[in-house]
Amino acid sequence: MKADLVFVNGEVVTIDQKNRVVESVAVKENQIIAVGSNSETRQYISDETEILDLAGKTLLPGFIDAHLHLTIYGTNLLGVSCIAPHIQSLEDIFTDLRKKCQDTPKGQWVRAWGFKETKLVENRFPTKEELDEISTEHPIVIIRTCNHTSIANSKALEIANISEAADNPEGGIIERNQDGSLTGKLIENAHMQLFQFASYSNDELRKGMRLASDEFIKAGITSVHDAGAYGEGAETFRVMQEAVKSSDIKVRVFAIIGSLTNSHDFVKKMVDAGPISGLGDDRFRIGPAKLFTDGSSVGPTIATREPYSHNPEDCGIIYYSQEELNLILGDAHKKGFQITAHAQGDRAIEMLLNCIEKALAEHPREDHRHRIEHAGIASFDLQERMKQLGVVVIPNPVFMYVNGDRYIEYYGDRVNVMYPARDYINKGIIAAFGSDAPVTFLDPLLGIHAAVNRKSSDGYSVGETQCIEVIEAIRAYTWNGAYASFEENSKGSIEVGKLADLVVLNDSILSVNKSEIKNMKVELTMIDGEVLYDTNLFLEKMKIALPRFPQNHTKE
Repeated sequence: MKADLVFVNGEVVTIDQKNRVVESVAVKENQIIAVGSNSETRQYISDETEILDLAGKTLLPGFIDAHLHLTIYGTNLLGVSCIAPHIQSLEDIFTDLRKKCQDTPKGQWVRAWGFKETKLVENRFPTKEELDEISTEHPIVIIRTCNHTSIANSKALEIANISEAADNPEGGIIERNQDGSLTGKLIENAHMQLFQFASYSNDELRKGMRLASDEFIKAGITSVHDAGAYGEGAETFRVMQEAVKSSDIKVRVFAIIGSLTNSHDFVKKMVDAGPISGLGDDRFRIGPAKLFTDGSSVGPTIATREPYSHNPEDCGIIYYSQEELNLILGDAHKKGFQITAHAQGDRAIEMLLNCIEKALAEHPREDHRHRIEHAGIASFDLQERMKQLGVVVIPNPVFMYVNGDRYIEYYGDRVNVMYPARDYINKGIIAAFGSDAPVTFLDPLLGIHAAVNRKSSDGYSVGETQCIEVIEAIRAYTWNGAYASFEENSKGSIEVGKLADLVVLNDSILSVNKSEIKNMKVELTMIDGEVLYDTNLFLEKMKIALPRFPQNHTKE
């Protein structure tokens, strides 16, 4: 067998059982056919084989982001960005919203995303009245970066049937002024329910999915675990399948059965329909059934066992009672689903572990790989239960980089057990990293940087005892993600017989200063043996002729 493509002279981080670092990889069609030294892969070269000289750069398995929101990430790109470089104030946002209104037919939604009040000179939310000054003929909504809170104008509230007489939904808050009038701010489930009315058209969904897929590939992400979107979950799920089939979405998708709007309805619909987790192929596969149990770590609205450090009167928001959680996810487990939930605070994590324990006691199942999305404050007693129950955890190390200073303020010493990657590795708990994009930055290299350094963007150390090694962080972004979706036999490491999903970096990740990992770049992304992203003409620059092929410079 001769290879179509051979990489040589590289730092090939295999993430196999021995974490071997070798020189060379040979690819035939969509599979890896040889891994080892330059001399070991030479036998797979013919006159037609392309040879790429990595010149010491790192070759990795394609990154697997185990928790992001594909549809939301993509549709955000259709709206007004509050994280654009020129946004420094509310007035900057208002200016962009006015321009968007001018280009949008009256009556259609105008949306802004990525809003973070602490990054603006005013350090506050806009008011409903300020948004009304922009337009009362367009429904306008500004979505906070956490995707758990928004601010809406009068037209948007009217369309969503939110009036002064409206009651707070369970697990949500419709904020009011002292006189009872609406501020326009919607928190947690009130925010989620707005998107029953602010949903996107199918054409917008498809366009957004295509844009998101392209951005993922540029970041070296070859597989994603999609954690759900706003609106009607089943319809978004259908559109996503169509987008994969038509190659609008080129990354591999493990589609979690969850929605930010009425997730329990979507879960029930899918559980009753008959298919179970794992159904599909290597392009699109059905994932676990998922609920929301609590709120945002930076809201803060997560459900904690002890009050927030900055507010002794607040312990967060719970979406479901223990009985409701047990009933909905317990039924999904009984019918063959992998189950999971968004659970950030220790109180929410405890409830989910109670649910999983009860489900397994009533209907035992080997190798269930039930998950916890985020698991923000994972105290030692909860870690022990995770280990005993065989739970897979999906933490978000990049949160420590983006929100670390706020976490210290909100949770005090509890930051030492927030997204505790070191503890998970020491205890043998498999943790697969996710970005939660667009809640925060997509870049897996930034996530690896955050897990290795545990410093905020402002330089604060945030639970530094939880720092892990570079190769451990790479595993959490590759093989562990494959394990979390029952796909570790086909991807997640560079081994013979596995899918040729590969990423080339611009330097050696094992040699670069740890504080500089965040500045590294992806130069090439390959999915299924096809190069889908190639920066700076990497392929042309790195091609070498057969006579120059080195004889033997093994790094094993």
